[in-house]
Amino acid sequence: MSKDKPIKVGVAGVGFIGPAHIEALRRINIPVVGLVSSTPERSRQKAAALGVPKAYASYEEMIADPEITAVHLATPNYLHYQQAKAALLAGKHVICDKPLAMNSRESAELVTLAREKGLVNAVCFNLRFYPLLHHARSLIQQGALGDLFILQGSYLQDWLLYPTDWNWRLEPELGGTLRAVADIGSHWLDLLTFLTGLKVKAVFADFKTFIPVRKKPSKPVETYTGKLLTPEDYVDQPIYTEDYATILLRYENDVRGVVTVAQVCAGRKNRLYFEIDGSKAAMAFDSERPNELWLGYRDKPNEVLLKDPSLLSPEARAIASYPGGHNEGFPDIFKQLFKKVYDYVERGDYTAPADFPTFLDGHHEMLIAEAIERSAKEGRWVEVQYDL
Repeated sequence: MSKDKPIKVGVAGVGFIGPAHIEALRRINIPVVGLVSSTPERSRQKAAALGVPKAYASYEEMIADPEITAVHLATPNYLHYQQAKAALLAGKHVICDKPLAMNSRESAELVTLAREKGLVNAVCFNLRFYPLLHHARSLIQQGALGDLFILQGSYLQDWLLYPTDWNWRLEPELGGTLRAVADIGSHWLDLLTFLTGLKVKAVFADFKTFIPVRKKPSKPVETYTGKLLTPEDYVDQPIYTEDYATILLRYENDVRGVVTVAQVCAGRKNRLYFEIDGSKAAMAFDSERPNELWLGYRDKPNEVLLKDPSLLSPEARAIASYPGGHNEGFPDIFKQLFKKVYDYVERGDYTAPADFPTFLDGHHEMLIAEAIERSAKEGRWVEVQYDL
């Protein structure tokens, strides 16, 4: 594909995340010219509702369209590998939701194929792109925390708290054999490596499924809408994936960590939390209060830094669109991620280091996830074997 060809995007999947992609792309003036959903009729309905010009009858039709130069995948996990591979073979740049694939064999193949084709590739670890998190990374790189000791935290949600809560992620054939770890744990793990530059070396995991049988709707529902159904609309469905995981982590440089991920925590709507403890200071962040960064000290008062571009590092200021006191949140981090991706596309040098999460980052998360799953099954420490 010519680097000079105008950027035009096609989006696959328009449930919960797909429309967030479309909105964010429009905010940075990247044209979305078409979309595809699970059926031709649903594609037409969604295209009309979202104001997208083209509704494709199939994914194959979309990637065959010469007007499309980049594809965004917001589809169920089991489709990511085959759809990303097909798009790369068709010469399209690919921006894929996480997890990148269903296993590390698939993700490794996608990394290699993207390199061979010389195409831009990204994984939507969008949580990196809160401005205060780029600032936190700058502080760590400058040594403000000293030597790092402990990386600790959690990612908690309550949207699967009730037995009647349902989503395709509960079905291993659609979402994979890991659920909470793959869905939200991957975000936490990617973020802490992004902030600190440290890779996970070994893991020890404990899993629990608190709701072993759920009520599956007998008709389709979209994410977060299951509560609208009535009792006669459900059937019993055994659950084989984890509601909860706590993972001990050994990082490079002998740094230690621990994270809990769960989707059955009442009142926690979408809360990623971390604390990083070092020899000089500590920092903490709560994604439900994303415009605040806590800084802790031994011998002077603690601080809470409010997002204000005039107070941030240059890297953080570059992804802050509004002045202090004007909060930026979940929709904005998609915008900032996609801006990085498409600025990179427009620069045209695809051998240059990427300043956004790539397929390689997605592959590393697959390797960590597989080590976590093996640890939970075998009840022991498992080393993460990085390849490529």
